[in-house]
Amino acid sequence: MTATGRRFYRLRTPEPVTAVSVRVDPDRPDPYPIYLAVGAGRRRMSLTPDEAWALWRCLSEAVASLGTPPDYIRTDIRPARR
Repeated sequence: MTATGRRFYRLRTPEPVTAVSVRVDPDRPDPYPIYLAVGAGRRRMSLTPDEAWALWRCLSEAVASLGTPPDYIRTDIRPARR
């Protein structure tokens, strides 16, 4: 990863309204530069890049098996500094 500073990626589900956010901090000294929070931080997980890729692959296959993606995810998510 190139050091570009901490970035946040956020999206909310419509009903029930739930926040999902991911923080990427390439400058973090430990092996867990990715931080996932679901539901205003009630469910949190720090991830290595390899764990994040494995989660992405499993989760994408699992939700794809449920049918057509909902419209609210068809949006660009722009990284924010905070």
